[in-house]
Amino acid sequence: MASTVEKEREFRRISGFVCPFCGALCDDLVIETDGREIRVENACVLGTSKILARFHRRVLKPEINGKEVSLEEAINRTAKILVEAKKPLLYGFSSTTCEAQELAVELAEMVGGVIDCTSSVCHGPTILAVHEVGVPSFTLGEVKNRADLVIFWGCNPMHAHPRHMSRYSVFTRGRFSQSRIGRKVVVVDVRPTESSKLADIFIQVEPGSDYEVFNALRSIINTGECRVKKVGGVDVERLRELAEMMKSCRFGVIFFGMGLTHSVGNYWNISEAINLVKDLYNFTKFGIIPMRGHYNVTGFNEVCAWETGYPFAVDFTKGYPWYNPGETDANSILSRRDADAMFVLGGDPAAHFPKATVEYMKKIPLIVVDPFWSLTASIANILIPSAVAGVEAGGSAYRMDGVPLKLRKIVDPPEGVLSDEEILKRLIERVEEIS
Repeated sequence: MASTVEKEREFRRISGFVCPFCGALCDDLVIETDGREIRVENACVLGTSKILARFHRRVLKPEINGKEVSLEEAINRTAKILVEAKKPLLYGFSSTTCEAQELAVELAEMVGGVIDCTSSVCHGPTILAVHEVGVPSFTLGEVKNRADLVIFWGCNPMHAHPRHMSRYSVFTRGRFSQSRIGRKVVVVDVRPTESSKLADIFIQVEPGSDYEVFNALRSIINTGECRVKKVGGVDVERLRELAEMMKSCRFGVIFFGMGLTHSVGNYWNISEAINLVKDLYNFTKFGIIPMRGHYNVTGFNEVCAWETGYPFAVDFTKGYPWYNPGETDANSILSRRDADAMFVLGGDPAAHFPKATVEYMKKIPLIVVDPFWSLTASIANILIPSAVAGVEAGGSAYRMDGVPLKLRKIVDPPEGVLSDEEILKRLIERVEEIS
Protein backbone atom coordinates (compact mmCIF):
# COMPACT_ATOMS: atom_id res chain seq x y z
CA MET A 1 0.00 0.00 0.00
CA ALA A 2 2.83 2.36 0.89
CA SER A 3 4.52 1.78 -2.45
CA THR A 4 1.25 2.61 -4.27
CA VAL A 5 0.90 5.86 -2.36
CA GLU A 6 4.53 6.68 -3.10
CA LYS A 7 3.95 6.02 -6.80
CA GLU A 8 0.91 8.32 -6.82
CA ARG A 9 3.00 11.10 -5.31
CA GLU A 10 5.32 10.98 -8.32
CA PHE A 11 2.60 12.43 -10.56
CA ARG A 12 2.63 16.20 -10.92
CA ARG A 13 -0.62 18.05 -11.62
CA ILE A 14 -0.81 20.73 -14.34
CA SER A 15 -3.91 22.90 -14.59
CA GLY A 16 -4.82 25.35 -17.34
CA PHE A 17 -3.27 23.07 -19.98
CA VAL A 18 -4.04 24.00 -23.62
CA CYS A 19 -5.31 21.16 -25.82
CA PRO A 20 -3.38 20.90 -29.14
CA PHE A 21 -6.10 19.33 -31.25
CA CYS A 22 -8.59 21.73 -32.88
CA GLY A 23 -9.01 25.46 -33.37
CA ALA A 24 -10.97 25.78 -30.12
CA LEU A 25 -7.70 25.36 -28.14
CA CYS A 26 -9.53 24.58 -24.88
CA ASP A 27 -7.30 25.91 -22.11
CA ASP A 28 -8.97 24.36 -19.05
CA LEU A 29 -7.50 20.86 -19.22
CA VAL A 30 -5.94 19.26 -16.17
CA ILE A 31 -2.97 16.97 -16.76
CA GLU A 32 -1.28 14.56 -14.37
CA THR A 33 2.02 13.01 -15.44
CA ASP A 34 5.01 11.20 -14.00
CA GLY A 35 7.10 12.02 -17.07
CA ARG A 36 5.85 9.06 -19.08
CA GLU A 37 2.25 8.17 -18.23
CA ILE A 38 -0.32 10.94 -18.76
CA ARG A 39 -3.80 11.37 -17.28
CA VAL A 40 -6.19 13.89 -18.81
CA GLU A 41 -9.23 15.67 -17.36
CA ASN A 42 -11.77 17.97 -19.10
CA ALA A 43 -10.71 17.12 -22.66
CA CYS A 44 -13.06 15.78 -25.35
CA VAL A 45 -12.43 12.35 -26.84
CA LEU A 46 -10.49 13.88 -29.76
CA GLY A 47 -8.24 15.97 -27.53
CA THR A 48 -7.69 13.07 -25.15
CA SER A 49 -6.66 10.76 -27.98
CA LYS A 50 -4.23 13.39 -29.34
CA ILE A 51 -2.54 13.79 -25.95
CA LEU A 52 -2.47 10.10 -24.99
CA ALA A 53 -1.67 8.55 -28.36
CA ARG A 54 1.98 9.58 -28.39
CA PHE A 55 3.21 6.03 -29.04
CA HIS A 56 0.52 4.98 -31.53
CA ARG A 57 1.83 4.68 -35.11
CA ARG A 58 4.86 6.70 -34.06
CA VAL A 59 7.77 7.53 -36.33
CA LEU A 60 10.92 7.01 -34.28
CA LYS A 61 13.83 6.96 -36.75
CA PRO A 62 14.67 9.04 -39.85
CA GLU A 63 14.40 7.20 -43.16
CA ILE A 64 15.56 7.79 -46.73
CA ASN A 65 13.69 5.69 -49.30
CA GLY A 66 12.62 3.29 -46.54
CA LYS A 67 16.13 2.81 -45.15
CA GLU A 68 16.92 3.95 -41.62
CA VAL A 69 19.54 6.72 -41.50
CA SER A 70 20.94 9.20 -38.99
CA LEU A 71 19.16 12.47 -38.35
CA GLU A 72 22.18 14.36 -39.63
CA GLU A 73 22.10 12.49 -42.94
CA ALA A 74 18.36 13.10 -43.36
CA ILE A 75 18.77 16.83 -42.70
CA ASN A 76 21.77 17.09 -45.05
CA ARG A 77 19.88 15.34 -47.86
CA THR A 78 16.80 17.52 -47.27
CA ALA A 79 18.85 20.72 -47.37
CA LYS A 80 20.56 19.61 -50.58
CA ILE A 81 17.22 18.85 -52.27
CA LEU A 82 15.71 22.19 -51.26
CA VAL A 83 18.75 24.19 -52.38
CA GLU A 84 19.03 22.44 -55.75
CA ALA A 85 15.31 22.59 -56.54
CA LYS A 86 14.18 25.38 -58.86
CA LYS A 87 10.77 25.68 -57.20
CA PRO A 88 10.44 23.77 -53.93
CA LEU A 89 7.01 23.73 -52.30
CA LEU A 90 6.76 23.90 -48.50
CA TYR A 91 3.33 22.88 -47.19
CA GLY A 92 1.39 22.20 -43.99
CA PHE A 93 2.36 24.06 -40.80
CA SER A 94 -1.16 24.06 -39.30
CA SER A 95 -0.31 21.48 -36.63
CA THR A 96 2.84 23.04 -35.27
CA THR A 97 3.84 26.07 -33.21
CA CYS A 98 4.12 29.69 -34.31
CA GLU A 99 7.85 29.53 -33.58
CA ALA A 100 8.25 26.69 -36.09
CA GLN A 101 6.04 28.50 -38.60
CA GLU A 102 8.28 31.58 -38.44
CA LEU A 103 11.32 29.43 -39.24
CA ALA A 104 9.46 27.70 -42.09
CA VAL A 105 8.77 31.06 -43.75
CA GLU A 106 12.46 31.95 -43.38
CA LEU A 107 13.45 28.62 -44.94
CA ALA A 108 11.07 29.11 -47.88
CA GLU A 109 12.57 32.53 -48.58
CA MET A 110 16.13 31.20 -48.34
CA VAL A 111 15.54 28.44 -50.92
CA GLY A 112 13.38 30.62 -53.20
CA GLY A 113 10.36 28.38 -52.86
CA VAL A 114 6.63 28.60 -52.21
CA ILE A 115 5.09 28.22 -48.77
CA ASP A 116 1.45 27.34 -48.20
CA CYS A 117 -0.67 25.95 -45.36
CA THR A 118 -3.89 23.97 -45.12
CA SER A 119 -5.89 27.22 -45.36
CA SER A 120 -5.73 26.93 -49.13
CA VAL A 121 -7.95 23.83 -49.00
CA CYS A 122 -10.23 24.85 -46.09
CA HIS A 123 -10.73 28.49 -45.05
CA GLY A 124 -8.78 30.14 -47.86
CA PRO A 125 -12.07 31.53 -49.22
CA THR A 126 -12.70 33.04 -45.78
CA ILE A 127 -9.41 34.92 -45.95
CA LEU A 128 -10.18 36.13 -49.50
CA ALA A 129 -13.57 37.40 -48.32
CA VAL A 130 -11.95 39.28 -45.45
CA HIS A 131 -9.61 40.89 -48.00
CA GLU A 132 -12.70 42.12 -49.86
CA VAL A 133 -15.02 43.33 -47.09
CA GLY A 134 -13.21 43.10 -43.73
CA VAL A 135 -14.66 41.21 -40.79
CA PRO A 136 -16.76 42.36 -37.80
CA SER A 137 -15.68 39.90 -35.13
CA PHE A 138 -14.87 39.40 -31.46
CA THR A 139 -13.45 36.71 -29.16
CA LEU A 140 -14.96 33.47 -27.92
CA GLY A 141 -14.85 34.97 -24.43
CA GLU A 142 -17.28 37.66 -25.53
CA VAL A 143 -19.54 35.00 -27.03
CA LYS A 144 -19.50 33.09 -23.76
CA ASN A 145 -20.26 36.15 -21.66
CA ARG A 146 -22.73 38.03 -23.87
CA ALA A 147 -24.27 36.06 -26.74
CA ASP A 148 -28.01 35.34 -26.60
CA LEU A 149 -28.27 34.20 -30.25
CA VAL A 150 -25.81 31.66 -31.67
CA ILE A 151 -26.02 30.56 -35.31
CA PHE A 152 -24.00 27.65 -36.71
CA TRP A 153 -23.97 27.83 -40.52
CA GLY A 154 -22.39 25.07 -42.61
CA CYS A 155 -20.59 23.53 -39.65
CA ASN A 156 -21.11 20.73 -37.14
CA PRO A 157 -19.31 21.61 -33.89
CA MET A 158 -20.55 18.53 -32.04
CA HIS A 159 -18.52 16.45 -34.50
CA ALA A 160 -15.54 18.67 -35.33
CA HIS A 161 -15.15 20.82 -32.18
CA PRO A 162 -16.84 18.72 -29.46
CA ARG A 163 -16.35 21.17 -26.53
CA HIS A 164 -17.15 24.34 -28.48
CA MET A 165 -20.80 24.39 -27.38
CA SER A 166 -20.12 23.49 -23.76
CA ARG A 167 -17.13 25.78 -23.25
CA TYR A 168 -17.70 28.82 -25.46
CA SER A 169 -21.02 29.19 -27.19
CA VAL A 170 -24.16 27.37 -26.02
CA PHE A 171 -24.16 25.57 -22.66
CA THR A 172 -21.57 27.63 -20.80
CA ARG A 173 -22.66 30.26 -18.25
CA GLY A 174 -21.20 33.72 -18.86
CA ARG A 175 -21.09 36.98 -16.98
CA PHE A 176 -24.19 38.35 -18.74
CA SER A 177 -25.72 35.10 -20.01
CA GLN A 178 -27.72 32.33 -18.39
CA SER A 179 -26.28 29.28 -20.09
CA ARG A 180 -28.57 27.41 -22.51
CA ILE A 181 -31.74 28.81 -20.95
CA GLY A 182 -30.95 32.35 -22.06
CA ARG A 183 -29.74 31.52 -25.55
CA LYS A 184 -31.40 30.80 -28.86
CA VAL A 185 -29.48 28.37 -31.06
CA VAL A 186 -29.98 28.13 -34.83
CA VAL A 187 -28.33 25.60 -37.14
CA VAL A 188 -28.34 26.12 -40.93
CA ASP A 189 -27.10 23.20 -42.99
CA VAL A 190 -27.87 21.05 -46.01
CA ARG A 191 -28.75 18.04 -43.82
CA PRO A 192 -29.58 17.26 -40.18
CA THR A 193 -26.48 16.82 -37.98
CA GLU A 194 -25.57 16.08 -34.38
CA SER A 195 -25.54 19.84 -33.79
CA SER A 196 -28.97 20.45 -35.38
CA LYS A 197 -30.53 18.09 -32.81
CA LEU A 198 -29.55 20.59 -30.09
CA ALA A 199 -30.86 23.67 -31.89
CA ASP A 200 -34.04 25.63 -31.26
CA ILE A 201 -34.40 26.10 -35.01
CA PHE A 202 -32.94 24.01 -37.82
CA ILE A 203 -33.07 25.46 -41.33
CA GLN A 204 -32.25 23.04 -44.12
CA VAL A 205 -31.04 24.77 -47.27
CA GLU A 206 -30.49 23.27 -50.68
CA PRO A 207 -26.82 22.53 -51.47
CA GLY A 208 -25.12 25.48 -53.15
CA SER A 209 -27.82 28.02 -52.26
CA ASP A 210 -26.23 29.72 -49.25
CA TYR A 211 -25.47 32.93 -51.13
CA GLU A 212 -29.11 33.32 -52.15
CA VAL A 213 -30.27 32.71 -48.58
CA PHE A 214 -27.87 35.31 -47.18
CA ASN A 215 -29.00 37.75 -49.87
CA ALA A 216 -32.67 37.13 -49.01
CA LEU A 217 -31.98 37.71 -45.32
CA ARG A 218 -30.25 40.99 -46.14
CA SER A 219 -33.24 42.07 -48.23
CA ILE A 220 -35.68 41.23 -45.42
CA ILE A 221 -33.55 42.95 -42.77
CA ASN A 222 -32.96 46.13 -44.80
CA THR A 223 -36.28 46.54 -46.63
CA GLY A 224 -38.70 44.05 -45.04
CA GLU A 225 -39.37 42.62 -48.51
CA CYS A 226 -38.63 39.41 -50.36
CA ARG A 227 -40.67 38.91 -53.51
CA VAL A 228 -40.45 35.13 -53.76
CA LYS A 229 -41.99 32.44 -51.55
CA LYS A 230 -38.94 30.21 -51.28
CA VAL A 231 -35.19 30.79 -51.37
CA GLY A 232 -32.78 27.88 -51.44
CA GLY A 233 -35.57 25.50 -50.54
CA VAL A 234 -36.52 27.54 -47.44
CA ASP A 235 -39.90 29.23 -47.00
CA VAL A 236 -39.48 32.98 -46.82
CA GLU A 237 -41.60 33.05 -43.66
CA ARG A 238 -38.91 30.99 -41.92
CA LEU A 239 -36.31 33.47 -43.10
CA ARG A 240 -38.46 36.34 -41.79
CA GLU A 241 -38.55 34.58 -38.43
CA LEU A 242 -34.77 34.21 -38.43
CA ALA A 243 -34.27 37.82 -39.53
CA GLU A 244 -36.45 39.03 -36.66
CA MET A 245 -34.47 36.92 -34.18
CA MET A 246 -31.25 38.42 -35.49
CA LYS A 247 -32.50 42.01 -35.32
CA SER A 248 -34.00 41.67 -31.84
CA CYS A 249 -31.18 39.83 -30.06
CA ARG A 250 -28.85 41.69 -27.72
CA PHE A 251 -25.64 40.04 -28.93
CA GLY A 252 -25.50 37.58 -31.83
CA VAL A 253 -22.84 35.54 -33.58
CA ILE A 254 -22.56 33.42 -36.72
CA PHE A 255 -20.11 30.54 -36.62
CA PHE A 256 -19.48 29.09 -40.08
CA GLY A 257 -17.49 26.22 -41.49
CA MET A 258 -16.51 24.55 -44.72
CA GLY A 259 -20.15 24.10 -45.64
CA LEU A 260 -19.78 27.68 -46.88
CA THR A 261 -16.18 27.73 -48.07
CA HIS A 262 -16.52 24.52 -50.12
CA SER A 263 -19.93 25.07 -51.66
CA VAL A 264 -21.00 26.91 -54.81
CA GLY A 265 -20.17 30.59 -54.39
CA ASN A 266 -16.88 29.98 -52.60
CA TYR A 267 -15.63 33.18 -50.96
CA TRP A 268 -18.68 35.17 -52.13
CA ASN A 269 -20.71 33.15 -49.60
CA ILE A 270 -18.55 34.47 -46.79
CA SER A 271 -18.53 38.01 -48.23
CA GLU A 272 -22.33 38.01 -48.22
CA ALA A 273 -22.42 36.58 -44.68
CA ILE A 274 -20.07 39.31 -43.48
CA ASN A 275 -22.19 41.98 -45.20
CA LEU A 276 -25.26 40.52 -43.47
CA VAL A 277 -23.53 40.98 -40.12
CA LYS A 278 -22.64 44.55 -41.06
CA ASP A 279 -26.30 45.23 -41.89
CA LEU A 280 -27.30 43.91 -38.45
CA TYR A 281 -25.14 46.54 -36.78
CA ASN A 282 -27.92 49.01 -37.59
CA PHE A 283 -30.06 47.12 -35.07
CA THR A 284 -27.87 45.26 -32.56
CA LYS A 285 -24.42 43.83 -31.83
CA PHE A 286 -23.40 40.97 -34.07
CA GLY A 287 -20.24 39.21 -35.21
CA ILE A 288 -18.95 36.33 -37.29
CA ILE A 289 -16.23 33.75 -36.54
CA PRO A 290 -14.89 30.95 -38.78
CA MET A 291 -14.67 27.48 -37.25
CA ARG A 292 -11.01 26.77 -37.92
CA GLY A 293 -9.96 23.12 -37.92
CA HIS A 294 -6.27 22.50 -37.12
CA TYR A 295 -5.23 23.91 -33.77
CA ASN A 296 -2.80 26.45 -35.22
CA VAL A 297 -3.94 27.09 -38.78
CA THR A 298 -4.95 30.58 -37.65
CA GLY A 299 -1.44 30.97 -36.25
CA PHE A 300 0.17 30.31 -39.63
CA ASN A 301 -2.00 32.97 -41.27
CA GLU A 302 -0.92 35.43 -38.57
CA VAL A 303 2.77 34.54 -38.68
CA CYS A 304 2.95 34.46 -42.48
CA ALA A 305 1.24 37.86 -42.66
CA TRP A 306 3.76 39.35 -40.22
CA GLU A 307 6.71 37.92 -42.15
CA THR A 308 5.59 38.45 -45.75
CA GLY A 309 2.51 40.68 -45.78
CA TYR A 310 0.36 37.76 -46.99
CA PRO A 311 -1.48 35.07 -45.00
CA PHE A 312 -0.81 31.91 -47.09
CA ALA A 313 0.24 30.70 -50.58
CA VAL A 314 3.33 32.92 -50.74
CA ASP A 315 5.76 32.52 -53.66
CA PHE A 316 9.41 33.60 -53.18
CA THR A 317 10.66 32.46 -56.61
CA LYS A 318 10.71 36.04 -57.92
CA GLY A 319 13.04 37.10 -55.09
CA TYR A 320 10.26 38.76 -53.14
CA PRO A 321 6.89 37.64 -51.68
CA TRP A 322 4.23 37.09 -54.35
CA TYR A 323 0.64 36.16 -53.45
CA ASN A 324 -2.04 35.04 -55.88
CA PRO A 325 -4.28 32.17 -54.63
CA GLY A 326 -5.34 30.09 -57.59
CA GLU A 327 -1.78 30.37 -58.88
CA THR A 328 0.52 30.25 -55.85
CA ASP A 329 -1.38 27.78 -53.64
CA ALA A 330 -0.12 24.21 -53.23
CA ASN A 331 -2.82 22.44 -55.24
CA SER A 332 -2.52 24.80 -58.19
CA ILE A 333 1.26 24.43 -58.28
CA LEU A 334 1.10 20.63 -58.09
CA SER A 335 -1.67 20.38 -60.68
CA ARG A 336 0.49 22.39 -63.10
CA ARG A 337 3.47 20.15 -62.21
CA ASP A 338 5.30 23.34 -61.35
CA ALA A 339 7.13 22.20 -58.20
CA ASP A 340 10.22 20.01 -58.40
CA ALA A 341 10.46 19.17 -54.66
CA MET A 342 8.06 19.21 -51.73
CA PHE A 343 8.58 19.62 -47.98
CA VAL A 344 5.66 18.79 -45.67
CA LEU A 345 5.45 19.56 -41.95
CA GLY A 346 2.28 19.76 -39.84
CA GLY A 347 -0.06 18.51 -42.57
CA ASP A 348 -1.16 15.41 -44.49
CA PRO A 349 -1.82 16.50 -48.09
CA ALA A 350 -1.95 12.95 -49.48
CA ALA A 351 -5.08 12.38 -47.38
CA HIS A 352 -6.87 15.47 -48.69
CA PHE A 353 -5.51 16.54 -52.07
CA PRO A 354 -7.00 15.35 -55.38
CA LYS A 355 -5.64 12.11 -56.80
CA ALA A 356 -3.83 13.84 -59.67
CA THR A 357 -1.80 16.10 -57.37
CA VAL A 358 -0.96 13.23 -55.02
CA GLU A 359 0.26 11.20 -57.99
CA TYR A 360 2.57 14.07 -58.93
CA MET A 361 3.80 14.35 -55.32
CA LYS A 362 5.02 10.76 -55.67
CA LYS A 363 7.12 11.69 -58.72
CA ILE A 364 9.15 14.48 -57.08
CA PRO A 365 11.44 14.40 -54.02
CA LEU A 366 9.07 14.45 -51.02
CA ILE A 367 10.30 15.23 -47.51
CA VAL A 368 7.95 14.74 -44.56
CA VAL A 369 8.48 15.83 -40.94
CA ASP A 370 5.86 14.22 -38.71
CA PRO A 371 5.54 12.55 -35.30
CA PHE A 372 3.21 9.87 -36.71
CA TRP A 373 2.77 7.70 -39.76
CA SER A 374 0.31 9.18 -42.24
CA LEU A 375 -0.63 8.74 -45.88
CA THR A 376 1.89 11.41 -46.84
CA ALA A 377 4.59 9.83 -44.65
CA SER A 378 4.00 6.51 -46.38
CA ILE A 379 5.01 7.95 -49.79
CA ALA A 380 7.86 10.16 -48.56
CA ASN A 381 11.38 9.84 -49.90
CA ILE A 382 12.76 11.35 -46.71
CA LEU A 383 10.94 10.94 -43.39
CA ILE A 384 12.07 12.79 -40.27
CA PRO A 385 10.38 12.11 -36.89
CA SER A 386 9.47 15.06 -34.69
CA ALA A 387 8.12 15.76 -31.21
CA VAL A 388 4.38 16.24 -30.68
CA ALA A 389 3.88 20.00 -30.36
CA GLY A 390 1.82 20.90 -27.30
CA VAL A 391 2.71 17.63 -25.53
CA GLU A 392 6.44 16.98 -26.06
CA ALA A 393 7.38 20.52 -27.11
CA GLY A 394 6.12 23.95 -26.10
CA GLY A 395 5.37 27.06 -28.10
CA SER A 396 2.57 29.39 -29.16
CA ALA A 397 -0.70 28.85 -31.04
CA TYR A 398 -3.65 31.01 -32.13
CA ARG A 399 -7.24 30.09 -31.33
CA MET A 400 -9.88 30.33 -34.07
CA ASP A 401 -10.83 33.83 -32.85
CA GLY A 402 -7.26 35.12 -33.13
CA VAL A 403 -6.33 34.86 -29.44
CA PRO A 404 -2.75 33.58 -28.86
CA LEU A 405 -2.23 30.91 -26.21
CA LYS A 406 0.82 29.13 -24.84
CA LEU A 407 1.33 25.42 -25.51
CA ARG A 408 3.24 23.55 -22.80
CA LYS A 409 5.64 20.64 -22.81
CA ILE A 410 4.63 17.96 -20.30
CA VAL A 411 6.80 14.97 -21.26
CA ASP A 412 10.03 14.39 -23.18
CA PRO A 413 9.89 13.08 -26.76
CA PRO A 414 11.42 9.69 -27.61
CA GLU A 415 15.21 9.63 -27.49
CA GLY A 416 16.81 11.36 -30.45
CA VAL A 417 13.57 12.99 -31.64
CA LEU A 418 13.67 16.79 -31.99
CA SER A 419 10.91 19.39 -32.06
CA ASP A 420 9.74 20.94 -35.36
CA GLU A 421 11.48 24.15 -34.33
CA GLU A 422 14.82 22.42 -33.71
CA ILE A 423 14.61 20.48 -37.00
CA LEU A 424 13.93 23.67 -38.96
CA LYS A 425 16.80 25.49 -37.22
CA ARG A 426 19.19 22.72 -38.26
CA LEU A 427 17.84 22.78 -41.80
CA ILE A 428 18.34 26.54 -42.05
CA GLU A 429 21.90 26.22 -40.75
CA ARG A 430 22.68 23.50 -43.29
CA VAL A 431 21.07 25.45 -46.16
CA GLU A 432 23.22 28.47 -45.25
CA GLU A 433 26.36 26.28 -45.35
CA ILE A 434 25.72 24.81 -48.81
CA SER A 435 24.06 27.78 -50.54
